Amino acid sequence: MSQVDTLDTDRLTAYLEEHVPGFKGPMSAEKFEGGQSNPTFRIKAASGEYVLRRQPPGKLLKSAHAVDREFRVMNALRDSDVPVPRMYHLCEDRDVIGSMFYVMEFCQGRIFWDAAIPEVDNAARTAMYTEMNRVLAALHDVDLDAVGLTDYGKPGSYFERQLGRWTKQYRASEINPIQAMEDLMAWLEQNLPADDGQVSLVHGDYRLDNMMWHPTEPKVIAVLDWELSTLGHPLADLAYQCMQLRMPPEGGNLSGLQGKDRHALGIPTEQEYVAMYCERRGIDRIDHWEFYLAFSFFRLAAIAQGVAKRAQEGNASSKRAGWAAQVVEPLAAMAMKIVREGA
Repeated sequence: MSQVDTLDTDRLTAYLEEHVPGFKGPMSAEKFEGGQSNPTFRIKAASGEYVLRRQPPGKLLKSAHAVDREFRVMNALRDSDVPVPRMYHLCEDRDVIGSMFYVMEFCQGRIFWDAAIPEVDNAARTAMYTEMNRVLAALHDVDLDAVGLTDYGKPGSYFERQLGRWTKQYRASEINPIQAMEDLMAWLEQNLPADDGQVSLVHGDYRLDNMMWHPTEPKVIAVLDWELSTLGHPLADLAYQCMQLRMPPEGGNLSGLQGKDRHALGIPTEQEYVAMYCERRGIDRIDHWEFYLAFSFFRLAAIAQGVAKRAQEGNASSKRAGWAAQVVEPLAAMAMKIVREGA
């Protein structure tokens, strides 16, 4: 097994017994499948079950794998309307297991990977999409001052900064030239909307399979995977989720609803989902929707390129990381189709 898949449980047990109140060994650690970025483990100990999330070992792209930011934001949201696991400890000492990590509550619930949610009936699907919409609006309504996150990112010019950041990340992990990505980056640069002053906490990867659902109810009990969270434009999260739902059903970890009859499944259309969100947040209309969608495709393509580069270097968290190299060009092509034909 690679270093990504294993932990020194003896050393870790001693460390956690000292730093996590009530923690008691012996313990075992089993890596969760799925997830492309930060290896995540289920910890079973004499004192109960926990989740440990770590940076991957080895050389990392600047600002990537920010488990310390994940810990901070979930800890800040503990008393908000956004459901998050309870945080126990952040370890910034890389000598303990070879990289920074944190330990949080293990939430017993369900995770769904298929956007069509075939495991439940229509009424539950409708309720689950309504619940995702509610949680997203609650996230964007978080009072940053009250939860101590006013310095969690730079306010304003979000899309301009993100475009710069992900262009650099893409260039740093480029393997072969991809014309659709070049066309997309050029279009985004030329069509960047003026900053409208909206600033909220954004999740950055808000989608169905980054949520833990109640064991039997259509209720989110924990939003997970906050690595890409920052202060930003709330419509980035909304467009990102809508982008995912436009994708093909069999997209690796990125299952979408392309070609599916949403009405027959009890799932709202994109227009209905966006309208529901706007009503919750008191928004009259959304301008530049094509830009927000195209940007979401670009950013996901840049992330996938980073996964592909790590896979090439043997440093990716998931054994399925090889899929990433195949999706970069199709993502960029889908964005350019929106640009040419409209949303």
